[in-house]
Amino acid sequence: MVEFSIIIVNYNVKHFLEQCLISVFNAIKNIEAEIFVVDNNSVDGSCAMIKERFPTVNLIENKDNKGFSYANNQAIKKATGPYILLLNPDTVVEEDSFEKCIYFADKNPEIGGLTVKMIDGKGRFLPESKRALPSPKVAFYKIFGLASLFPKSKRFARYYLGHLSNEEINEIEILPGAYMFLRKETLEKTGYLDEDYFMYGEDIDLSYRITKAGFKNYYYPETTIIHYKGESTKKGSLNYVYVFYNAMIIFAKKHFSTKNIKVFTALINAAIYFRAAIAVLTRFIKKVFLPVLDICSIFLAYYFIKPIWENYKFQGQGHYPEEFLMLAVPSYIFIWIICIWFNGGYSKQIKISRLFKAIIIGTLVILILYALLPESLRFSRALILIGSFLAFFITLINRVLLHFIKFFPQKFKRNRKLRIVIAGLNDEIKRVERIIFEAEIKPDIIGKVSPTVEFQESYHIGTISQLDEIIKIHKIDEIVFCAKNIPSNQIIAAMLRLSYFNIDFKIAQPDTLSIIGSNSIESAGELYTVEINSISKQKNKVNKRIFDVVSSFVILICSPLLLLFLKIPSKSINNSVNVLLGFKTWVGYYRKGDVNTNNLPQIKEEILTPLDLVSKKEFSDSFIYNSNVAYAKNYTIWNDLKILLRGFKQIGR
Repeated sequence: MVEFSIIIVNYNVKHFLEQCLISVFNAIKNIEAEIFVVDNNSVDGSCAMIKERFPTVNLIENKDNKGFSYANNQAIKKATGPYILLLNPDTVVEEDSFEKCIYFADKNPEIGGLTVKMIDGKGRFLPESKRALPSPKVAFYKIFGLASLFPKSKRFARYYLGHLSNEEINEIEILPGAYMFLRKETLEKTGYLDEDYFMYGEDIDLSYRITKAGFKNYYYPETTIIHYKGESTKKGSLNYVYVFYNAMIIFAKKHFSTKNIKVFTALINAAIYFRAAIAVLTRFIKKVFLPVLDICSIFLAYYFIKPIWENYKFQGQGHYPEEFLMLAVPSYIFIWIICIWFNGGYSKQIKISRLFKAIIIGTLVILILYALLPESLRFSRALILIGSFLAFFITLINRVLLHFIKFFPQKFKRNRKLRIVIAGLNDEIKRVERIIFEAEIKPDIIGKVSPTVEFQESYHIGTISQLDEIIKIHKIDEIVFCAKNIPSNQIIAAMLRLSYFNIDFKIAQPDTLSIIGSNSIESAGELYTVEINSISKQKNKVNKRIFDVVSSFVILICSPLLLLFLKIPSKSINNSVNVLLGFKTWVGYYRKGDVNTNNLPQIKEEILTPLDLVSKKEFSDSFIYNSNVAYAKNYTIWNDLKILLRGFKQIGR
């Protein structure tokens, strides 16, 4: 008999879902449970991964994305357990999380739903673990920043119930959608999730209906989960602002009085326009501030250097006409700025070489144009050269200043390598090291940490209980935990204990090709993964398509001559047309027999494969799989050309 039903709605977060499911299976070892994953038409291979790695999961594959509520309801209707958990895919649960929740709910029959303590990928407490009903007054305090100014106030910080302890069990009003532990009988009385909410707001609506039905919602911090908030959705976008606040309006119209609806709707609309205006203004400032700063700084430099040069060269001022500052200097600056732009001088990662190259090219362009101008407009080659030196040093100083201001995205690349320690046992540490280096991360792995009190002095630099000292002494930037050797509850406990260091944490689950973490609740998290998806990068997709089009066109043009060399001429012409039109590709994976390509990036049906480079005719499954992986991982246009030339006689397959 099923005691517990777990429902996860997934949308294009395959690696996080894989980690989540591993933690879920570890947590149901002593429970009769069923797991549902509802996939909302992902294109990242999530469904294939589930079928291969977790065949006992009840997978529901939607052909379109009808929203979070609709997807959850699909599984709720099929769930048979007396308890149901709605769980986000970007979470990691402790081994005893479910047992503790079931025990607490069994002892408290008045509970309709409960949630647990949540932390982000840096080990920091997530305030949305406990929330109050967003009434107009509560929403006003949250939207306009009073909740942030007074985080412990019972009045102003009510949105996140800041006056309640993060470590104590308390009755709350709103359960977060990331972890909603519910009684099935409660859902039968209140109704399922409201499908008017596409995403966001459905947790508030359901939580409110639970309390209206006479049940209680609880915050239960006796167990903790990691929630990589922001993985399934990007929180900072204008679309998020609109969808989230529009969900609040739906809630108000459904549950508030007519008078309160008008106040709440006006408040929410004001918030939408306010947040949208701030977002647009912020983006605009971040994009134009540095170019404008460069323009103004270089012009000011010319403004002050011109009279100094006149006094030095001509023993007095007034030698250069007004046109020099009003026309010539802006033209020079325009050329330099354009060159800086095209050389990546305004990208997020600051590189001095790009800046230097841009100024050199810009100066050469200016001098060439200068030589073509009439005598009356040729003011001074010397001031052009002096200006180029000033332009380089001024733009460099501007970037140094912005590097230290958090608001601006432009930063210099860190001078030292990332300093990492790996916590685990020998074999698993070696596997994790391979993933890190194959993922083209070039960190300094400072040492290995033992998960137990006993450790090998020749191999480990300490134990997991000594991480505080290890971080301080070795100036560690990141800790990677091997989940095969360290239980989730120990990893989470370590993250909580070490969160004040402001370092990064990542978790390597067993038998996966990825190491997952998250540096910010606003980010999409960070992922180290073996790059079998090189072929799926946009640049390589474009290159592959260009190669297909050009080679097909050449083959069709030269077909009268090439027909003599081809085994099946008519099929070769047909394949060339299909590749030209984009229905097929010249080179792809070998897919015959029992070969599994589900975990590889999807590409079109192929004519030739990497095996056409090899003369032998029989291959083991492992050789074929490794060949496919190598092709995807190391894709270049030259590999396609090599395979096409080698297997040219076979293009009529």
